[in-house]
Amino acid sequence: MTPSTTLHDEQQLMASMLTLLKHEQASLVDAHADGVAEVTQQKSDVVAQLADLARQRHAALAIAGFDAGESGMAPWLDAKGSAADRATWDLLLDCTRSAKELNRVNGMLVARQLAHNQTVLNAMRTPAATGGGEAGLYGPGGQTAGFGPSRRFVVG
Repeated sequence: MTPSTTLHDEQQLMASMLTLLKHEQASLVDAHADGVAEVTQQKSDVVAQLADLARQRHAALAIAGFDAGESGMAPWLDAKGSAADRATWDLLLDCTRSAKELNRVNGMLVARQLAHNQTVLNAMRTPAATGGGEAGLYGPGGQTAGFGPSRRFVVG
């Protein structure tokens, strides 16, 4: 096994990750929670496969006498890699950069949705500002559970 053995599979998996991140982004924009949940498991599977392939490549780099990590890849390519190996590696790096950026944007979309959800939850917990009424959450029996002062009178 050489360090280039896994490159094609790594590049293909990273291209799949890009597709998943784009799907995740569309689901986030549409506030489609089920779509996000589906993609999350698929992303985890792809990340596990990518990590396994990277470990194999790192081991092959170490056996070949190069740094057993990403930093060893360029020297190996310069010394022993082919033009096709270099092209695949460059494509893998480009896909990785694109995936990192998409993941960053998706993280911002998640944060925005969480902030929106928190605002809605806070509004449901706060007494209504207009009309003098009280807003409350629904209790387990389906009745509103007001949090304002009690109107009961104590006799005694």
